[in-house]
Amino acid sequence: MIVTFTANPSLDRTVALPGPLERGEVQRAVSVRQESGGKGVNVSRALVASGLESVAVLPGADSDPVLAGLRETGVPFVSLPIDEPLRTNVALTEPGGVTTKINEPGPALDADQQEALIKLLLESSRGASWVVLAGSLPPGFPADFYATVARRIRAAGNGSAPHIAVDSSGAPLAAAMSGDGAGADGTATGSGKPDLLKPNAEELAELAAAAGFASATADELEADPVAAAAAAAAVVRSGVGAVLATLGSKGAVLVTADGAWLATHPPVAAVSTVGAGDSALAGYLLAHGQGAAPADCLRQAVAHGAAAASLPGSTVPAVHQTTPDAVTITALRKD
Repeated sequence: MIVTFTANPSLDRTVALPGPLERGEVQRAVSVRQESGGKGVNVSRALVASGLESVAVLPGADSDPVLAGLRETGVPFVSLPIDEPLRTNVALTEPGGVTTKINEPGPALDADQQEALIKLLLESSRGASWVVLAGSLPPGFPADFYATVARRIRAAGNGSAPHIAVDSSGAPLAAAMSGDGAGADGTATGSGKPDLLKPNAEELAELAAAAGFASATADELEADPVAAAAAAAAVVRSGVGAVLATLGSKGAVLVTADGAWLATHPPVAAVSTVGAGDSALAGYLLAHGQGAAPADCLRQAVAHGAAAASLPGSTVPAVHQTTPDAVTITALRKD
């Protein structure tokens, strides 16, 4: 079983435009879709669509549209009741897949609610193979929240804790890489480093800089997979188990302590990029759960991401909608 944790879930509304977005003008939408979202929720949706057992852990009132959407689509979840409604995110998609996102901040949770959410996750993740900590953090959460949660999951596992993947951005992602989180007594600890980080090119550039790697922009990393692999290798040397870095239409790189690989997929007719990275992470976890080698986990990740980009809104693909045989794998140098 794979447990996902989304502290800041959302109702994702995708508005498809007939042409390019025109600022300051009135435009009529071609279609509007909405799905329960947030990075962890999207990963669970993709896993369940492919027949894998997954549980989403998140805050939200029982009547909230996000939870109602999960029930309607048959995605198992465990929720912490809160009084405020969850946020709504809006994505504007143009022909060709260009996407503009407007994300609300989400409801603030106090310290007691944060602790209750952690305890709910610890209870739900017993016996899990992976725990995915994903997405932005709501207002008021400490930047080291994911590192703290990872440490507590490992402590609760008593030597048999699940693998931990983190997909976030900014300060929470940097803190997750460092692994420094607060212990129960308030002291710092460095045991929260994840087994897998899933940055995009922009996030990889930030992580690599924090790990002491020569500065590089997101565009430079997307254009040069060798540089992307070297940047990811610097992150792995900092103590992270592996880095799965998605590079948009250029594919993705996977770097572990034992090797580095690039995966590319033939161009697809992009409809919406919302959730493509989340689907890529789901594809990786799906293959990992089947005992696949690292390069083949990367293969399925890119196949899932490409399939997601070809679907409307934040629709996630099932494994039968992916084309892993079309993915080309290339071994890369890490340094």
